[in-house]
Amino acid sequence: MHLKRNKYQSKSKKIFQIIASLTLTVAFNSASAVENENKPSKRFTAERVFDMEYANEPQISPDGKSIVYLRQSMDKTTDKDAGKLWILDLESGQNRPLIADQYASSPRWAPDGKSIVFTSYHKGTPELRRVFIDSGVSFSLAQLYKGASSIVWSPDGTHLAFNMFVEAEKTSFATPVKQPKGAKWNKPFNVIDELTFRFDGAGYIPEGSTQTFTLPVNGGTPRQVTFEESGLSSPEWLDNNTLLVTGNLAEDRDLDFIESEIYKLDLSTLDITPLTSRDGPDHSPVVSPNGKTIAFLGYDDKVLSYQQTDLYLMDAAGKNLKPLAEDFAGSIGQTLWNPDGKSLLVLSEDHGVLSLFNISLKGKVTKLITNIGGTSIGRPYAAGSFSVSQNKKPMVAFTAGFSDRPAEVGVATIKGQKQQILTALNDDILPYLDMAPVEEIKVKSSHDGLEIEAWVAFPPDFKADGSYPMILEIHGGPYAMYGPFFASEIQRYAAEGYVTVWVNPRGSTGYGEDFALTIDLAYPGYDYDDLMTVVDEVVAKKYADPERLFVTGGSGGGILTAWITTKTKRFAAAASIKPVINWMTMALAADIGQFVRRHWVRADPWSEPEVFLKRSPISYVDQVTTPTMLMVGEEDYRTPAWEAEQFYTALKMLEVDTALIRVPSSPHYIASRPSRLISKTDNIMGWFAKYDPAKQKSAEAD
Repeated sequence: MHLKRNKYQSKSKKIFQIIASLTLTVAFNSASAVENENKPSKRFTAERVFDMEYANEPQISPDGKSIVYLRQSMDKTTDKDAGKLWILDLESGQNRPLIADQYASSPRWAPDGKSIVFTSYHKGTPELRRVFIDSGVSFSLAQLYKGASSIVWSPDGTHLAFNMFVEAEKTSFATPVKQPKGAKWNKPFNVIDELTFRFDGAGYIPEGSTQTFTLPVNGGTPRQVTFEESGLSSPEWLDNNTLLVTGNLAEDRDLDFIESEIYKLDLSTLDITPLTSRDGPDHSPVVSPNGKTIAFLGYDDKVLSYQQTDLYLMDAAGKNLKPLAEDFAGSIGQTLWNPDGKSLLVLSEDHGVLSLFNISLKGKVTKLITNIGGTSIGRPYAAGSFSVSQNKKPMVAFTAGFSDRPAEVGVATIKGQKQQILTALNDDILPYLDMAPVEEIKVKSSHDGLEIEAWVAFPPDFKADGSYPMILEIHGGPYAMYGPFFASEIQRYAAEGYVTVWVNPRGSTGYGEDFALTIDLAYPGYDYDDLMTVVDEVVAKKYADPERLFVTGGSGGGILTAWITTKTKRFAAAASIKPVINWMTMALAADIGQFVRRHWVRADPWSEPEVFLKRSPISYVDQVTTPTMLMVGEEDYRTPAWEAEQFYTALKMLEVDTALIRVPSSPHYIASRPSRLISKTDNIMGWFAKYDPAKQKSAEAD
């Protein structure tokens, strides 16, 4: 017994030691797990969207010594992308708030450089405010019943001109009956007699129009100076007593969606004189430093789905109109005069990026600065701006774009030299995260060999072993342009393990007018082949598993996503965001329906329905087997909710896996609120995860 007892005691001791060892190991591992859980994730998680900041609207002072800009951040409390005014001193590098705890937009320097005007909201009421640089003291110039926009200083610095919506008396065909005291009757009927009666982001448009006002810079009562039924907007000072304004005063203006002219407005008499008269949009006038020449943008309307905007000159009386740099390949965007009056600085889309060009009065074009952008925080669109000082050695301030961070404030000489990045708004966050590296790829389209540019973002610790899921993200427009810019949606996809691809297929802007017009009367069309060629290339490089391919896109990308599901079964799942599904209903009920009918389709839906239907995904919905999710804003009037609903209902009838997500209170721009951007991206990834073959196999194994 004793020997046996000792034997058992020996075994028990060993078992106890093993258990103790295991216990210590588990305890150690558990402690390590807790420690790891407490460490912040290095991934770009959903919450990181609220941490992002970016620079916007950099405005350099007339003397070139300071830059005021909007420091945009995501406000968790209000769920808004809000801007605050900051000021940079170029000599010392000091970067400080100009206005504390004040949401702001549209900062504009006074000609003497001593103050700035900006728009703001105070307790829900729009304000036009002025702040003095030396003291930081600000005051309200006017509390407005509607928000001010397009604010410009007069040359002598004594007045401002701006736009504001003016309501008109509501249309009615009946005389309202007087209600008994205390009665609770239905609200009066809303009578509509305009072709465009609602607009995305504005909802149902109230009776009235946008008019031009002036206001003394020390405050007072705004003076309305235009009264036309259709309104006149976008003021520019020709001299201290004359404004240039833009609009369309034709009686049939509703039938020509893009038409506009430039008018001269005498502030003494309020007489209006047209300076342009051609068929086509004329807009964005800028006056030369000597006041003798007007540069403006526009084109002769050929009634095409897309035409590039060109640059023109005319004298102050509207005579001697001529194009400038007719052979320039790009479409002209923001335009400012060089302070010497001998050339113009223009922003133009340039093969995926925005570039700043100098165009002399003889038409010579010189590229000065590139990679301007970074202000489209959700998706990688090329969006940005610049400003120019007025001193003897002018400087240019601009939004500098990057693939791994949002926009910063950049500065350079007016010749594009000595470029510097002056801010690092996300250095408190991004250096500690695994940001997705981005690679550019170019392919020859399988349709005709046309060169197509695309970009790929990779997950952390990526290895080209052909095992990764891939998301093809398609831009909207379709006349728009993606680029190698930071985008929260792209970073989220990559952080969750997706190889993410975005493309500029034919029809994209930034590659010349001919490239864009390859989809004229052919959209969707061979842009499908461009996208599939890029997908083929990504798979061939072993960046992605051909069984784990997914596709999504918004607006123009939404229709292409739906179109793709009618043509191929290669994608495991699709998410079509705010799509056009039926060109007939789009042409008859969207806010830009007349433009769709007149310029894009160039036919009438009541007499030629087949022209609309042959490019509509709804016509081929019976070919779809891909599980497809639809998402649309409940207040989207650009691609209204019934577009997505048509595809969803048809897929349900055909017993194809589908889901419909309606985003409350959202217009077309779903990502205008940070929480919506997060929910949009995460719902898309949730849908893809449901149909990911690798995750399905893993779930079955578990």
